[in-house]
Amino acid sequence: MAKIDNIDLGDFPLLLAPMEDVSDPPFRALCKEQGADVVYTEFISSEGLIRDAAKSVMKLDIYEKERPVGIQIFGANLDSMLRTIEIVEKSNPDIIDINFGCPVKKVVSKGAGAGILKDIPLMVKLTEAMVKHTNLPITVKTRLGWDHNSIQIVEVAERLQDVGAKAISIHGRTRAQMYKGEADWKPISEVKNNQRMHIPVFGNGDVDSPEKATIMRDVYGLDGAMIGRASIGNPWFFNEVKHFFKTGTHLPKATIAQRVEMARRHLEMAIDWKGERLGIVETRRHYTNYFKGIPHFKEYRLKMVTTDDFKGLLDIFEKVLLNFD
Repeated sequence: MAKIDNIDLGDFPLLLAPMEDVSDPPFRALCKEQGADVVYTEFISSEGLIRDAAKSVMKLDIYEKERPVGIQIFGANLDSMLRTIEIVEKSNPDIIDINFGCPVKKVVSKGAGAGILKDIPLMVKLTEAMVKHTNLPITVKTRLGWDHNSIQIVEVAERLQDVGAKAISIHGRTRAQMYKGEADWKPISEVKNNQRMHIPVFGNGDVDSPEKATIMRDVYGLDGAMIGRASIGNPWFFNEVKHFFKTGTHLPKATIAQRVEMARRHLEMAIDWKGERLGIVETRRHYTNYFKGIPHFKEYRLKMVTTDDFKGLLDIFEKVLLNFD
């Protein structure tokens, strides 16, 4: 039974990873509905929040139906991170997560995200100060290390736990690997098997099938799986994994009608939240996956990602139903 502080997550919870321009409220709500146990916001810049940058502030929106929900923040300046906590608390999340894992250059170059893996004492100091600054549980997401030669994740995780982190999610790659090669779950398992660890240890990276989630649970013995790319345009993935855990069999793939309905709801929620133009543009990345594996679909996909108005998109969805269902 995994728990983050007093939040009971059940056996082997599935967590929706924080993904830039993906894990927004509409998508999180759909994933929650389809079996995600915890959802995290897109990562939010502490400097952006303090400057009151509109894009950062908008990411603080959360719906009641998403709970438990974690707001994820990144930064490397202690004062900024503490001020950010005070802003984040007003949104009343269940969890505050610190991103010590984003490998993107513009984040790393400021010493934030995975950049902090070059300065473990600062990583520990930031975590400790943030734990002391709030009553909300603080969790951490990170990577194995900066590069292959600097992996000390067993010691790092223990130190983060010792200063009060309530859970840790570990992506099974180093910063140097970015998203290349295969994620290595063995070091994450070593963190879990450290006798001194008592907080949940969640695995992240390459969980793209129910079988892989089962291996993470049964072979590597982790407390839960954080799922990212496999869920894009596929919120059903969480229920597929849970069904496989229970029965050892695969759920039937979503029908064309179910895919169209999910894509349409996603679009409507995005427009409600962001307005028509942004809602349409930011839902486009999901269409490839919503309609993955359908033969002769290229022409429709192209229309979906180039159509600029809501009614036009609804017409395309109708045509898909007529021609493919």
